[in-house]
Amino acid sequence: MPDGRSRKDIRPGIAVAIVLKQDQRTGKLTRGIVKDILTPSATHPHGIKVRLTDGQVGRVQQIED
Repeated sequence: MPDGRSRKDIRPGIAVAIVLKQDQRTGKLTRGIVKDILTPSATHPHGIKVRLTDGQVGRVQQIED
C-alpha cells in the first residue's frame, strides 16, 4: 500500500490521511480529499505536502482505500 512519500501515488480527488504542521509532534492524522499537490519533487522522506479540499495543508502519511 502506498504510504505518501512518492508523488506518483498521489493525485487530486483521492482520500488521504495527513499530518498537519501543528500535529507533527503528536502524529495526529487528519483525513480529507486532495485538492492540490504542493511538493514539487518526485519523493519526500516525510511525505508529499498537499492541500485538502477544506484548505488544510499537511504531509501525506497514508493513502486511504
